[in-house]
Amino acid sequence: MSDSPLSKFSHVRPQDTQYLGNGLRDFFLYKDLGIAAATGGRVLAQLVKANIAPKQGTGWHRHEANFHIVFMLKGWARFMYEDKETLVAAGDCVHQRPGIKHYLFDYSEDMEYLEIVSPVDFKTIPVDAVCEVPAVTPWK
Repeated sequence: MSDSPLSKFSHVRPQDTQYLGNGLRDFFLYKDLGIAAATGGRVLAQLVKANIAPKQGTGWHRHEANFHIVFMLKGWARFMYEDKETLVAAGDCVHQRPGIKHYLFDYSEDMEYLEIVSPVDFKTIPVDAVCEVPAVTPWK
């Protein structure tokens, strides 16, 4: 089977790309895995890791996306998914259903996760607070 015009083979090795600070949040670093280019913008796959200690987190928001998962590789992060606090630890996978209101408010210094979203140009929409958000855990 050959590559179609909409999808092509991709192989990205760890040394092929770097973590950059040009993503959605300035307190995280992002590493492109080449999937956006390989799928013609249909799917984003990236590694995300902590860069700066949490202060205020992401704020309440939702995404306009068809598909969104977070697979925690290292460390942990605490989210509010609507009115439920959720600890996502290494090895956990979260499917963020389209439109779910959420807030990533705390994470460990070693936090790193794989994020897969469709489409690449998904939108982030601020929303009114759903409930109070717990305090962050200071880094040592």
